[in-house]
Amino acid sequence: MNFLPEELDQYVIQHSQHEPQLLKELSRETWQKILNPRMLSGAFQGRVLAMLSKLIQPKNILEIGTYTGYSTLCLAEGLAKNGKLITIDKNEELESFQNKYFQKSNFRPQIHQKIGNAIQIIPKLDIRFDLVFIDADKSNYVNYFHLVIDKMNSGGIILSDNVLWSGKVIEELNPKDTDTKVLLEYNKLLSTDDRIETVLLPIRDGLTISRVK
Repeated sequence: MNFLPEELDQYVIQHSQHEPQLLKELSRETWQKILNPRMLSGAFQGRVLAMLSKLIQPKNILEIGTYTGYSTLCLAEGLAKNGKLITIDKNEELESFQNKYFQKSNFRPQIHQKIGNAIQIIPKLDIRFDLVFIDADKSNYVNYFHLVIDKMNSGGIILSDNVLWSGKVIEELNPKDTDTKVLLEYNKLLSTDDRIETVLLPIRDGLTISRVK
């Protein structure tokens, strides 16, 4: 969802770095062949992710929610030399699609795919992270935070996507809407947990940057 008027949004896009050709191809094929293509980060947000990763220069990245691998490749652009990016997704049917584009990139040796339930996988990761990107099932955002916070290096960054949830976070809550209920809890958690400092950016559907103290 875009919160800016369309003309202003287009101006922002036109005056930001354009996505690499490989990501254009990935995006095009996702829209042609894959269900729910709106789940893609998209060109503008992808450039935001790439820029943040380049500023951080993380040695280790964790991505929760791979989808077709667009955001994976954006985050990989900032990896430190010999860095590692672990990306988790529960949909095994997308693994070959992801691999197709990972193989075409310069980052294939650094990307480690894990298929399965992130709630079960994350506790088994014996590694500390400089950057985490949470973009999976909203009902588990709070759980993901509690699983990764103790695996973060001091100064590490947790990025959380879709935290404005198409504006539902300021609408009257439907008691049956679990995703919005959890996102409200999650946003409050990020703004009050004294282990982090947080800023919520109104980029696309909302992107929170949380820095671990």
